[in-house]
Amino acid sequence: MTHTTAMTDVKTLRAQARKHVDEGAVTATYTVDRAILLKLLNDALATELVCVLRYRRHHFMARGVHAKSIVDEFLVHSNEEQGHADQLAARIVQLRGEPEFNPDGLSARSHAEYVAGESLADMVKEDLVAERIAIDSYRELIQYLGDRDPTTNQMLRGILAVEEKHADELADFLEGLPR
Repeated sequence: MTHTTAMTDVKTLRAQARKHVDEGAVTATYTVDRAILLKLLNDALATELVCVLRYRRHHFMARGVHAKSIVDEFLVHSNEEQGHADQLAARIVQLRGEPEFNPDGLSARSHAEYVAGESLADMVKEDLVAERIAIDSYRELIQYLGDRDPTTNQMLRGILAVEEKHADELADFLEGLPR
């Protein structure tokens, strides 16, 4: 069975590309409501930035006989969350939006909370809670996009995979800690 798809002719593609050229990568066939998506991506950016800060604090504040390997992992997670923030900010700009880095609104827009944690176990637990929140948030965002924005969807799937890895590692750490 031959599968045929109606493809736009080259002349039309060329003409469409010249229209609204100032829109960059966002073409007429982009069907996602950009205002909504940019808000959602900025909320995800805020979440990542709050997680960067929480992990950094935990990296410097964790103490105790069990802390060494966990402290190192806090720093790795912080750096990976910063990478996620950078990816989100770059995509926001590509979609002709502005990434919101103003610290005044970060915690209000973040899905995850900034909880300092008293003990090492508290720190690991709070980081695990934040990862679980991120996992559900990214799954919902991926579902919202569906196949309407494959580029953002692919980026979010990559971030989600790392968040799931973080959650798995933190759950393993938490099992080995006295409470």
